[in-house]
Amino acid sequence: MTISSLTLIRPDDWHLHLRDEQALAAVLPDTARQFARAIIMPNLNPPVTTVDLAAQYNQRIEQAMQETGVQNFTPLMTLYLTDNTTADEVHKAADSGFVKAFKLYPAGATTNSAAGVTDLLGKCAQALEAMQARGVPLLVHGEVTDITVDLFDREAVFIDRVMLPLRKTYPALKVVFEHITTKQGAEYVRDAEGSIAATITPQHLLYNRNAIFQGGIRPHYYCLPVLKREEHRQALLEAATSGNPRFFLGTDSAPHAKHTKEHACGCAGCYSALHAMALYATAFEKAGKLDRLEGFASHFGPDFYNLPRNQDTITLVRQPYTIPAELSYKNGETLVPLAAGERLEWQLAE
Repeated sequence: MTISSLTLIRPDDWHLHLRDEQALAAVLPDTARQFARAIIMPNLNPPVTTVDLAAQYNQRIEQAMQETGVQNFTPLMTLYLTDNTTADEVHKAADSGFVKAFKLYPAGATTNSAAGVTDLLGKCAQALEAMQARGVPLLVHGEVTDITVDLFDREAVFIDRVMLPLRKTYPALKVVFEHITTKQGAEYVRDAEGSIAATITPQHLLYNRNAIFQGGIRPHYYCLPVLKREEHRQALLEAATSGNPRFFLGTDSAPHAKHTKEHACGCAGCYSALHAMALYATAFEKAGKLDRLEGFASHFGPDFYNLPRNQDTITLVRQPYTIPAELSYKNGETLVPLAAGERLEWQLAE
């Protein structure tokens, strides 16, 4: 039987880029229409490396909420892990009440990651020990940056070179393997011992790497970690729809102005905040697992972070919707959403 609507406990986005200033004000309402909370990525320029900087960023988000009329949304702040992060900063974060995690960017792995970690176990030992002791999660961008490793293999190699030694050394450390993209990543998270979870994006559930090259290079499907082969997409879809609480929603929605995507060195990132839940519903329905969407979107994330599940709901309705070609962004620029021009069968009820 085809259902015409789907009501879910209001979901949260456990991996989101909001940017700052005018860009922040432009994109925040899209997220807040669907999600009650979001883990806010700290890779601003300069990055958010201390609790004091996170407090300032949190204030700017709250100011943008006031300016755009956003209500009932809570940003969950993170700090950018560096080679110089101290144990004291970890304790300060744990005591703050509003900083929920640290984010590991291997230096050079993605947008604004130049200040990232160069030697995780060698230079971050005191910080990692404190995170393990205080129960502060480490959110991991899981790709090696070794240029001799094929771009499409960098997540799988990261598991062997970094994740396994990390979790052997700090077995009680809470880890989120962010935006996994491979069969190896899904199987590792499924089978590993200890406190580990993974976020999965809508683009990695819906598209394989062919999407980037259909009819020429399509930069608005380019993100990091990059889309992979079809076998990996299928493995991710199986994981997301399995009902396993280690897998939960994280859009990795990452806005870039159209001209910076359609450029000689087009920026990495897909903007999905506009229609994220409709995209996830599309993926889950194709797998015949719409009944598993609420767990993935609304239950497993807060459970991992030891936060209460939301009390209110959202409703998705089966009503055809064509994704806009462009959206207003900052300084008169425009933003192209993921799958612009495509038709979805689901949309958020107003």
